[in-house]
Amino acid sequence: MEVNVKDLENSQVEFEITVPAAELDKAYEAAYKKVASKVNIPGFRKGKAPKMIVERHVGKEYIIDEAVEIAAPKAFFDALKEKEIDIVTRPEFEVVTKELGKDLVFKATATKKPEVQLGEYKGLKVEVQKDAVDDEAVQLQLTRMLDRQADMVEAEEGSEVAKDDFITLDFKGFVDGEAFAGGEGKDYPLQIGSNSFIPGFEDQLIGVKIGEEKDVNVTFPEEYHAEELKGKPAVFKCTVKSIKRKVLPALDDEFAKKASTFQTLDELKADIRSNLEKTAESKAESEKREEAIKQATENATVEVPEVMVEHRINIMIQELAMRLEQQGMKLEMYLQYAGTDINKLRETYRDTAAANVKTDLVLEAVAKAEGIKVETEELDAEVEAMAKAYGATAAEVKKIITQQGRTPDLIETVLKRKTAQFIIDNIAE
Repeated sequence: MEVNVKDLENSQVEFEITVPAAELDKAYEAAYKKVASKVNIPGFRKGKAPKMIVERHVGKEYIIDEAVEIAAPKAFFDALKEKEIDIVTRPEFEVVTKELGKDLVFKATATKKPEVQLGEYKGLKVEVQKDAVDDEAVQLQLTRMLDRQADMVEAEEGSEVAKDDFITLDFKGFVDGEAFAGGEGKDYPLQIGSNSFIPGFEDQLIGVKIGEEKDVNVTFPEEYHAEELKGKPAVFKCTVKSIKRKVLPALDDEFAKKASTFQTLDELKADIRSNLEKTAESKAESEKREEAIKQATENATVEVPEVMVEHRINIMIQELAMRLEQQGMKLEMYLQYAGTDINKLRETYRDTAAANVKTDLVLEAVAKAEGIKVETEELDAEVEAMAKAYGATAAEVKKIITQQGRTPDLIETVLKRKTAQFIIDNIAE
């Protein structure tokens, strides 16, 4: 077999492959048998008709095409192995000659995995700022705990709605003097300042007393999910039905006993400080890892093919759709509520997808440069972790991975993680 390779633009590569005539003849025999087993020829059982009869029935050219379908892909993948080229798209074939008794000549064009020119990835200088754990941070946690332990009490008679109050509200919305669908609510619960309504709505209720009516004038945002309301001015006729406010408990030893397993406020504060320290340490370590991988990626040079970016965007959208379905929402509904469409969503993912693809390519290149391999026991450990996460046995998970042909994906995942750890372990002290 003769193979000639030519680089084209945009990471495209063209192969011109010559397959010996004997190989095409061999493929022709296999193609004839394949065709014979499928066609109905009067007087013969399937697969039993002589070659000459089958050729006359379907046409010799048809069988030659079938032979090319057998010989060309095999020759192409043999060529990939011979030239040590990885491709990231399906090849497009163009047959040059396909005559029996002569060599088969064809061209195949595909996008190849780009070459990575590694920069510095060992001895990187990585500095991250660990979050300070001071009295203010401890007090913030205590304030959140107080808020969770607060009692909700009815406001005194004659009270006016204030920021952070919890109210119940009757409302009915009008656009151009006409009530619109979905614009009415009864005993609707609302916290003032939550910004859960249209901008400006909640602020206009401040100062209103229980039982009072108030006309609230707002304009629907241009990106509002309901097309017929986008940018429209509206009036909501509102009535405040009730007002409730949070009453925080005293911050003392009794609170500590009620809100935790500690007997004193000082013990509770010490525990909060210890947990904040651990969280800050974990966050700093995570940021250190991310910064090291980011630097190694930025130091490398590689031209990322657009087709790889598009493929990564597809994966990101599929993952979003799966998360939404777990929450009981379809992707189409999410796009409608977000005031966007699939094309705009793809564009918002583009930069992240391109960065992720580049990172993967760099990690792969580092693994190759350093001879990093995945051992069987490391794959077994990954399967065990997956089994634990899904509440299954390792044997069950391994069987599914094998049946779905995802073993290469598993190896790639472990290899990337192992390579990332190599870069992190080699950060300059």
